Amino acid sequence: MRCTEPAKRLFLPQPRPKGHALRDLRIPDQRHPEKAHRPDQEQPKKPAWIRVKAPTSDGYKRTRDIMKDNRLSTVCEEAGCPNVGECWSQGHATMMIMGEICTRGCTFCNVATGKPNALDVFEPGRVAHAVQKLGLKHVVITSVDRDDLDDGGADHFAQTIRAIRHRSPDSTIEVLVPDFLKSKPGSVEIVVEARPDVFNHNLETVPALYPTVRPGARYFHSLRLLQKVKELDPAMFTKSGIMVGLGEDRGSVLQVMDDMRAADIDFMTIGQYLQPTPKHHRVDRFVTPEEFAGYEKAAYGKGFLMVSATPLTRSSYHAGDDFARLRAARLQKLGRA
Repeated sequence: MRCTEPAKRLFLPQPRPKGHALRDLRIPDQRHPEKAHRPDQEQPKKPAWIRVKAPTSDGYKRTRDIMKDNRLSTVCEEAGCPNVGECWSQGHATMMIMGEICTRGCTFCNVATGKPNALDVFEPGRVAHAVQKLGLKHVVITSVDRDDLDDGGADHFAQTIRAIRHRSPDSTIEVLVPDFLKSKPGSVEIVVEARPDVFNHNLETVPALYPTVRPGARYFHSLRLLQKVKELDPAMFTKSGIMVGLGEDRGSVLQVMDDMRAADIDFMTIGQYLQPTPKHHRVDRFVTPEEFAGYEKAAYGKGFLMVSATPLTRSSYHAGDDFARLRAARLQKLGRA
């Protein structure tokens, strides 16, 4: 589940200067050309439980500087995550590899859409350097969708994993990968063979909403991808998440839980959808903390080893602490606690 809070650096649409071919991703119409002609969707006022403070800490500034010095993108910034102040103040950043432009145009997501640039062969090394510099015990690596690449970027993920292992052998690694829907056979195997500690791919929403929320993806393909990871390596932790507040009902969320458990997924995340701009999918409603607690209870009852279900839950929010609990839960289940 990508973060979807509005990025603060965006400003009002402006016309592109004549003869100027470069895109300015700070301009909404150039950041999301596929959404420019969509009608505006009303953005309801956020309830008190969803509001966060602006980032100001020294830790936040240090993390920001390390990302900038290593010329790295983060999903925290590109998707405008509401938790960026808290996470970066602790030195935790989710690095987004393979550029900042996605080949998909999901209606919920604030990452820029268009034709990406060529892969940077030096990026895995820079990611590894940043992980070492930040002293991360657990790192989350995600990416844009790269339907333009034969393997969907699988080998780039594998190279990044290996580079981090070389620089920071004691760090645990979590990958949040795209669906490899248009990739050649064997792409998933490339990532699994690099042996990340957690393999995460988000279903994002319930199947009935895929045509309007995630039109470039296929629900059962994503589910099958996660099931295949377990077939390739039964010991690898798998993780997936959805957003709520998009128009789903409780029954459909419970069905997604059953589908995930049938695919032997270990860890489920559920968070509130936040509308990035008026051009994005509207917020159907704000789910209450009590409802999130009910989802958490239901998910544990269905057999997940780990569940995170709160309004501000995102895929990588508290990922390091959650991984420690996930590992402990497996050991307890195996009777080795």
